[in-house]
Amino acid sequence: LFDFSGPSFAVDSACSSSLTAIHLALDSLYGGLCDAAIAGGVSLIVDPQHMIELSALGMLSEGAECRSFGRNADGFVDAEGVGAVILKPLAQAVRDGDHIHAVIKASALNAGGRTHGYTVPNPVAQADVVSTALARAGVDSTDVSYLEAHGTGTALGDPIEVAGLTRAF
Repeated sequence: LFDFSGPSFAVDSACSSSLTAIHLALDSLYGGLCDAAIAGGVSLIVDPQHMIELSALGMLSEGAECRSFGRNADGFVDAEGVGAVILKPLAQAVRDGDHIHAVIKASALNAGGRTHGYTVPNPVAQADVVSTALARAGVDSTDVSYLEAHGTGTALGDPIEVAGLTRAF
């Protein structure tokens, strides 16, 4: 219908899939592989085994809400959803008269390497990726007024994430 061209692929990097898709779309824009990109994510729970395994790992909240970074954090609430964004260079979006919701100054990508388990983040790797994104953007950490964090709502993972963010900032 739209006759799109350029890179087209699916990404599965667990919790970071949508952000990884955005990062890869930005790389395609920066590299001149496309003039605009659609990046998004979908979370579907198609097999009950998914919930059984998360429950067995102690990753799911006992209630109907996630208390990320909270005193009573006991896990996350898994859900389904879908979202997508259209990405363009800022000058092109302005020329096209697009409604601009946000400007992405930079992105960064990495993996946590070896940790003590699937539910245990690596604070050094988290600090490195945040520091890299800030440096690429030319933004001082003191100028950041809002941060969206992973926040699994677990007593183990959340403090480790805070440690990584503290290190980066």
